Amino acid sequence: MRGFGASAATAFEQAALALTAAVTSARIEPKEPVEVRCEAPDLELLFAEWLNRVIYEMAVRGMLFGRFAVRVEDGRLEGTLWGEPVDVQRHAPACEPKGATYAALKVEADGDGIWSAGCIVDV
Repeated sequence: MRGFGASAATAFEQAALALTAAVTSARIEPKEPVEVRCEAPDLELLFAEWLNRVIYEMAVRGMLFGRFAVRVEDGRLEGTLWGEPVDVQRHAPACEPKGATYAALKVEADGDGIWSAGCIVDV
């Protein structure tokens, strides 16, 4: 999964959208908000924690998320996920993500200030 944006937070949001796109191509209605928090000693580990938190919320709530808002500051992340319960007929899930790994884990800004955040996710 990889996301890009003008900030690390935006890249995190975009990677979460890519995660959802790996599960379904159906539109996800932003019906229910879910608040999440996580922390880590550096930005790359925080990214893995973020994706794992999204995966956890998908699994325990039986939901898919199609909208994300993230705030990152001092090794802490506060975010909101918006989504809806899985409807197998409409969403036709292609896979179930199991977890973000540290393989290919990288969060960085390029020379133009565009952030990328990515890693391999087990399905």
